[in-house]
Amino acid sequence: MTVSRRAFALGSAAVAAIAALPAHAQAGLSAEDQATLRRAQTYLQGLTSAQGGFTEVSGPQSREGRFYLQRPGKMRFEYTNPAGLLVVSDGHNVKRYDPRLNNFQQVPLGQTPLSTFLARNVRLDQGVRIDRVTRMQSGAFAITARDARRPNDGQIILSFAGEPFRLREWTIIDAQGGRTTTRLTTLEPASNLAASLFQLRDPTRRPGRN
Repeated sequence: MTVSRRAFALGSAAVAAIAALPAHAQAGLSAEDQATLRRAQTYLQGLTSAQGGFTEVSGPQSREGRFYLQRPGKMRFEYTNPAGLLVVSDGHNVKRYDPRLNNFQQVPLGQTPLSTFLARNVRLDQGVRIDRVTRMQSGAFAITARDARRPNDGQIILSFAGEPFRLREWTIIDAQGGRTTTRLTTLEPASNLAASLFQLRDPTRRPGRN
């Protein structure tokens, strides 16, 4: 099965953004910018098990849902609007099921942006160009980045709140200028997440079918 990376954009927009954040110094960045990047890096490395709600806005379209995270390797995006849409990483593969289309797809985790963020040790110091670091008096800040190998593919803006310090939202701007913003309505540590959250069988496969 051939699966486009765009097919997983709904559920993996967050990690696409997070995977683009570097930890190393880059040319043109001030010492203060570099310190801001290191603060974000430390925070993300510590985000090992969490859950929360999100709202995803792209043009006039708005989607809502919940997410669950358990590193290494596991994440679940569970949409309540549209109801039933799922994107699940089980540690080996990323699977997407859309009940409206009765469509199931999967790709190896290593071929998706999820692999960087869901690794046991997050390495965010390769292949990224930082366009700007924007700080506010409140302590909030935003990091604008792009893939250094494909700089014309678009930008990612990752935003953090200042007090309390937390990941607040991310915006992905594609090559055509289209914007998708995901706002975290809640984000909290989670322990003892059920293993079943990170399992997804192909619902389109009939019993007895190989």
